[in-house]
Amino acid sequence: MENKELIQVIKESQHNKIKFAVTDIDGILRGKTIHKDKFLEVANENISFCDVVFGWDSSDKCYDNVQLTGWHTAYPDAKARIDLSTYRTIPWDHELPFFLADFESDPGAGMAACPRSLLKRVRQNANDMGFQPVFSEEFEWFNFLGTPNELVTKNYTGLDPISPGMFGYSMLRPTQFQAYFNDLFNYLDQFRVNLESLHTETGPGVYEAAIRYDEVVNAADKAVLFKNSVREIAYKHGIIASFMAKWNEELPGCSGHLHQSLWDQEQQKNLFYSGDPKAPMSPLMESYLAGLLHCLPYVLPMYAPTINSYKRLREGAWAPITASWGLDNRTTAVRVINGQEKSTRLEMRVPGSDANPYLAMAASLASGLYGIQHELKLNTPKTIGNEYAQHDRERLPSNLLDATRKMKDSELANSLLGEDFVAHFTATREWEWREFSKAVTDWEIKRYFEII
Repeated sequence: MENKELIQVIKESQHNKIKFAVTDIDGILRGKTIHKDKFLEVANENISFCDVVFGWDSSDKCYDNVQLTGWHTAYPDAKARIDLSTYRTIPWDHELPFFLADFESDPGAGMAACPRSLLKRVRQNANDMGFQPVFSEEFEWFNFLGTPNELVTKNYTGLDPISPGMFGYSMLRPTQFQAYFNDLFNYLDQFRVNLESLHTETGPGVYEAAIRYDEVVNAADKAVLFKNSVREIAYKHGIIASFMAKWNEELPGCSGHLHQSLWDQEQQKNLFYSGDPKAPMSPLMESYLAGLLHCLPYVLPMYAPTINSYKRLREGAWAPITASWGLDNRTTAVRVINGQEKSTRLEMRVPGSDANPYLAMAASLASGLYGIQHELKLNTPKTIGNEYAQHDRERLPSNLLDATRKMKDSELANSLLGEDFVAHFTATREWEWREFSKAVTDWEIKRYFEII
């Protein structure tokens, strides 16, 4: 739909308001509901949005260590632009119009911290090289009975999952909350967040969904909207959806795997496909993969951005612990998937479901392009069998602080993503570590309260 036609649609809409949202550094949607007349005034202009969305953490606590914004700048408005191409209507909210926005039009520092703008810049690099990046993300998440108020009252403990036991790919368990399961698939499809599949995973009350592939920015839009939409739909059924990477020590973590390939912009051919059964990866695909592996230790916080992320990245837990690859191997960081031309791709298995899709995809795409630009050879040996058994391999950083320090001090990360972004993002991760370090946990109380 052309912008002029879309504006006419909104003008003639029965609704007197629209919703729009930006995405903060943690991948959380921060939005407003505005009057239709206001939208029509700013549809082709900028709209003001307080830049505190890049100046506070996921709990709205203001950072004291970032330069971009803060009390020293008095938290001014930044210039956001509503992206009219993201128009969709919310089927579970009376078909209310909805849009995404970003800060690409802001010439100031705000643009450096905007996750969606970062991904658009990396995509432009790919386009300039003649590539069309195609991505998709799949998510695992746990579902619990209750409301947010009940969650707080219970102090986030004693939660009841919507189904019991370990029952992956169950045909039975989704029938316990069939209306919820069906609403997820159908509402998301109507919301232009098309799913390829939806099923139970192993664990009580855990689902997995694979989102249909798309051009990389659209794919990230869908991934961000997916997480928020699932939570909203869950609320309507008295359910709380959690995308925490590892909510229980004894249960598998929740992944956010990224599937990716590069296509020729003009001929619409998958450039990862070799067409040779004896050489399953094209030279371009090998260089891209080499770039993913080479850059991985230096951009790890973009895949694993929270304290909890690293509880998932452990041996024997369906998550990688080294910069490794293998053919259809689910113990490695990158899984090479070869088949028909349309489906040949790489699966980056490091991200958890807690990662910001814009940042995770930007890190992946920038790393792969680095491999191509520098004609990297795939020197990392292919893993055959169990990567967890390869004890001679260097492990990825095992906590957020070490990973953040490695990224902050990396010339590679700064050149790939820009110094302003890296400075701001790593400062927010250092803040996250400081907040965690001063917290007294249940584990500490149980271990030391009476004995020490």
